[in-house]
Amino acid sequence: MCDVRELSVPERLGMFGLGVALAAAVWPSVTDATALAVPCPLRTLTGVPCPGCGLTTAAIALVRGDLVGAAAANPLILGLAGVVLLAMPLFGLRALGAIPPPVAWSVRARRRTGWGAGLLALASWLFQLHRLGVTEPDPLQLAPSF
Repeated sequence: MCDVRELSVPERLGMFGLGVALAAAVWPSVTDATALAVPCPLRTLTGVPCPGCGLTTAAIALVRGDLVGAAAANPLILGLAGVVLLAMPLFGLRALGAIPPPVAWSVRARRRTGWGAGLLALASWLFQLHRLGVTEPDPLQLAPSF
């Protein structure tokens, strides 16, 4: 029977980020060859962007080395990239046995992390609403009708 080592939250996020980077490196060639696109379901149905809108564009820009373009599309990608950069050495050191396995987080730490993630999602959503002009009122609707 194979023992599977428990991963810490940063390691899990780092592995997720590596998967995002791999997908961002491959996705442009898929879309160029097939014209396939995956639109945001919320934005397609309601016209309102979700907190993750722009992450595909941001990830592709980041993989191509365009930090400004990545941040303009969705700044959360820079945070994910930072977690990847910090988690990969941690993952390697744990795999080599140089540092001990992760300790389970307390209920309080999990709750704080959940609140932090929720606030980040809210901040991202507000950014996307502003970036895509959803927060600006329509001047035609503000004009008085006679």
